[in-house]
Amino acid sequence: MAVEDDLIRKNPFDWELSTVIVNDSARREAVAPRQERLFLDFIKGDKHYSQYYEGMYILFKTGMRISEFCGLTLDDIDMENRKIKIDHQLQRTREGVYLIEDTKTTYGERILPMSEGVYQCFQKLIKKRKKWKVEPMVDGKAGFLVLDKNGMPYLALHWEKRFEYALGKYNRIFKEELPIITPHICRHTYCTNMAKAGISPKSLQYLMGHSDIATTLGYYTHYKFNDVEKEVRELEKKLSGE
Repeated sequence: MAVEDDLIRKNPFDWELSTVIVNDSARREAVAPRQERLFLDFIKGDKHYSQYYEGMYILFKTGMRISEFCGLTLDDIDMENRKIKIDHQLQRTREGVYLIEDTKTTYGERILPMSEGVYQCFQKLIKKRKKWKVEPMVDGKAGFLVLDKNGMPYLALHWEKRFEYALGKYNRIFKEELPIITPHICRHTYCTNMAKAGISPKSLQYLMGHSDIATTLGYYTHYKFNDVEKEVRELEKKLSGE
């Protein structure tokens, strides 16, 4: 028993368990408005990365999941009424097979309104979209907005790499570095910005396509003292009749 007990107490490996277990408890933080502006301004003005500006802007300003954005087709964009229909997402298997899947939840099916900036970006994406002799088709859908050099739809991985490389270039050039920015951080940032702007939780739940209101409410926890203080002061003025 003493030997068994000793074996139990000792780590039989020569590495720490913490080095192989991913800590996913860290919350993804939204970037601040100023950081978002700095990044987008850099992308817009960069000779190489400016070709991705419209897509990055749309991700920041709509809160779409990256797979939803990749799955958008010309039929999903109502430019006349400035609406974006989201009812599917684009994925690719490990074997390299492209496929269309339903949205993450039934609440994921939604219509998003376009802001003026988003409308202009869609206009540019559609205008500069290359016409192929044979349009790529995935599970009956064609007319994808962003295609790669081989004429296939851009995937989440493509956009993640574009963000990674662009951010790396920015941080090599400027002394004040920006934090990690990914397509998911764009979604996170949009939700946080909308919450701070005063949109109702139910409206925000709809825009984000969350099935659980608790998920949406979690973005309201990103408030800092300055945000809370501002709301309290405004409430005081209303209550006092000022």
